[in-house]
Amino acid sequence: MEPQEIRVGYLVNKGTLLNPWRTVWVVLSEDGVEFFNKKTNRTPKGMIPLKGATLTSPCQDFGRRMWLFKITTDKKQDHYFQASHVEERESWVKDIKQAITCIQGGRKFARKSTRCSIRLPDTINLNELYTLMKDQDDGLKEFKLEQQHRVFNHCFIGLTIIDWLISNGKARNRPEALVLATGLLTEGFLQPASDLSKEGAESGEQAAFLDHANALYYFADRGFFCDGYSSDEDVLLKEEFRGNIIKQGCLLKQGHRRKNWKVRKFILRDDPAYMHYYDPTKDDDTLGSIQLHGSVVTAVEYVPDAKRHDVDGNLFEIIASDDTQYFLQAATAKERKEWIKAVQAVSKSGK
Repeated sequence: MEPQEIRVGYLVNKGTLLNPWRTVWVVLSEDGVEFFNKKTNRTPKGMIPLKGATLTSPCQDFGRRMWLFKITTDKKQDHYFQASHVEERESWVKDIKQAITCIQGGRKFARKSTRCSIRLPDTINLNELYTLMKDQDDGLKEFKLEQQHRVFNHCFIGLTIIDWLISNGKARNRPEALVLATGLLTEGFLQPASDLSKEGAESGEQAAFLDHANALYYFADRGFFCDGYSSDEDVLLKEEFRGNIIKQGCLLKQGHRRKNWKVRKFILRDDPAYMHYYDPTKDDDTLGSIQLHGSVVTAVEYVPDAKRHDVDGNLFEIIASDDTQYFLQAATAKERKEWIKAVQAVSKSGK
């Protein structure tokens, strides 16, 4: 009997020294993880047996790379995968852990609810907490802060994170608030902006720096920009990035000139309504954006030149207000339906 297919999708995988990070199509089954160079390939690029394997998440082995997890085989071989956002990583991690547990117990795979790896009270949901913290009226306030002749825009200090958690009843005292704030940092919801907060993140001792007046942080999906100082680590904030993130994940996108297809990470935002896309193997440098206000999105069964590139099924099209066409492919029929519904909602309501 063929092993049950549990989960499929695009992830970034650490490859060889010459090509360290690449986007791959990943298939999780009951007894292993297979990954392919392309979704349509029949022969896997690699196969990871789950019998005797262990899983590490979150994984911080590669500095600034977020949403990583690591599978270590019984032969002590490490395999690194990077998701496009925290919810996607947790879905993969939950299913892989359950598959490993079922193998150990000699049972058939069956999904069950599991807590994420950081030890937090059962009543705490970091995703919901992060959404509350970003609320424009009652959330954590972002400021223009000056340090050492530099002006940091859209940031807040570690002390205000702790104070907000306590004053809003999310923690009973400062030690509890530090645990929650450390969880938000570890999971990547909050990012270090200043030298002091970056030092804490690199040392793995975030809690020691959080409750500090000179440690600056920012919301991961908002970004910050810094006047009077520039480096590759600074994120130039534009108005189009200020909307709430509605949906994110990897899609196959057709290029406008060569008509070739490449995997891109997409982030859908509202008010203003935009879809930004990135190279998922690199840092979040935007490759392009789609202005969605007044756009039309529909499922399509045919795209010119798609079959020549071995691309078929789960296709959809976005026609922007300037009549630019974007052809995309989702991993599954369900995912295509979800993207179309989300884009339609944003394009009607966003400006």
